[in-house]
Amino acid sequence: MHERFRQGAPAALWQALVKEGEARAGCALDEDCESHLVFVLLRHQREPRFFEEAQALAWLRAQGCTGRTREEALRDVGDRCLLVAGLYPGLAERRRVSVEYFADLGRSAYRDVADAGRSATAALYARLAEAYRDLVRTLAAACGAAEDAALLTPLRAGLAPAHARIPPLPAPHRRH
Repeated sequence: MHERFRQGAPAALWQALVKEGEARAGCALDEDCESHLVFVLLRHQREPRFFEEAQALAWLRAQGCTGRTREEALRDVGDRCLLVAGLYPGLAERRRVSVEYFADLGRSAYRDVADAGRSATAALYARLAEAYRDLVRTLAAACGAAEDAALLTPLRAGLAPAHARIPPLPAPHRRH
């Protein structure tokens, strides 16, 4: 792993990794898209269990909400789908859906935020929806840049299936 990924504040580390991902993927994200990607990584590194919920169900629930609650729920779906498609394609395969499914669902969620949002929010999420494929490619390339995956450990910690996190039952006591 490059030395610049080993030291510094978390935001600076994620920013360096995103920049490296852009270079490797041949993508040129604008500053807002880069910042959003860093924010998504920062926010979800402390939320290790966010993959447990089916994103299609979260998207459907968000459709029943209104106002700010709806925007936040759709944003979360778009962010989570971005992480699955870009960093965790194996998770999509284990769930027997394609990475394209997560990319399409995430892009759709961002478009919905753009359609329902205020002007500044709408403009940002419209750009994010348009750049969604490049965001996914950047994350995938960034994952390759983190050769020893040390930066991704906090995010990957919660990816074990739910049943794998349940401690085994103690052996029954036998009476003699």
